[in-house]
Amino acid sequence: MEKYLIVNSKVLPDYFEKVLEIRMFVEANPSIGIREACKKMGISRSTYYKYKDHVFNLSNNMFGRKAELHLLLSHQQGVLSEVLKTISDNACSILSINQSIPLNDVASLSLLIDISNITTQIDNLVKSLADVKGVKKSKLISLE
Repeated sequence: MEKYLIVNSKVLPDYFEKVLEIRMFVEANPSIGIREACKKMGISRSTYYKYKDHVFNLSNNMFGRKAELHLLLSHQQGVLSEVLKTISDNACSILSINQSIPLNDVASLSLLIDISNITTQIDNLVKSLADVKGVKKSKLISLE
């Protein structure tokens, strides 16, 4: 189970903030690549890729209201229904859902969920989803 902390950025090395700045810069300027953005911010690409999936920017107004999840599901009847039931049982609601066509009997599922009223901690929800029969992988991508 992963552990998340909220830490004041003043005590962290500056490259954590630079990773966030690069992510926002590239999203706002799709024609700019990661290599160029890293060079502009003064950090290596390896530093960016090492931390890009582990550093999140929490907005003040939406603290803890949305979570983006990625799951790998076995292509079996009822797996998606159980995933959705688990989310609902924890007082979360689906904002966006996208499932790929199964390849080699595995489908990729991306979810954006509203966690405003969540009845457990987000890492417990991710673990509960991983424990659903037919879920091969469950990962928290980002929080907003």
